[in-house]
Amino acid sequence: MSITFRHNKKAPLPAAILLSALLSVPLLSSCGNGSRTASPPPPVDDTVGRNVNYPNSPNQPQTKRGFSTGQKVAVLAGAAALYYLYQQRKNAQGTGSNGKYYLSKNGRVYYRDNQGRPHWVTPPQGGIRVPESQAQQYRDFQGYNGRSTGRDLTNLAPQEAPAY
Repeated sequence: MSITFRHNKKAPLPAAILLSALLSVPLLSSCGNGSRTASPPPPVDDTVGRNVNYPNSPNQPQTKRGFSTGQKVAVLAGAAALYYLYQQRKNAQGTGSNGKYYLSKNGRVYYRDNQGRPHWVTPPQGGIRVPESQAQQYRDFQGYNGRSTGRDLTNLAPQEAPAY
C-alpha cells in the first residue's frame, strides 16, 4: 500500500523574484564601464642579480682625490641611504626611478613605473657621500658612516602606505 501525495507546492512569486535578482547581481556587476581601477599588480624587484647605479644627485659632492680642506662628508649606506633617497624624491613629480619615491609599511622604499607597478629601491653598494651637515639627520639609522647598528625604516612608514 503506497500513499502518494499530489500536492504541488509552488514558490510564492516574491520569493522567486528575490532569488532571480540575487542570481543576476554577479552577472550585472561584472558588466561595468571599466572606470574602476583594478588592483595594482605585485611589486617588481629589479635589483635581484644585478647592481643598480644611481645617478649623482646635485646635492652629492664629487669624490676628490688626495687630501682636501674642503667640506666634510659622511657615507650613508643601508637604511640611512634609503631614507636619504626617499627624502630627496618624496615630493618629486613623475614616475620611474627619477620620479616620486614612496615608503611602504614594511620599511622599504619604492617608486612606481609608467604602468603603476612598484619597484623596490636598494641603496648603492658603495653608499652615498653626503655633506656632513646634511647627514646629521640620518645618524641614528643603520648604515650611517659604516655603522651596522641603529634604526631601520619600519617605524617611519605612514599609515596609508601599502604593505608590499
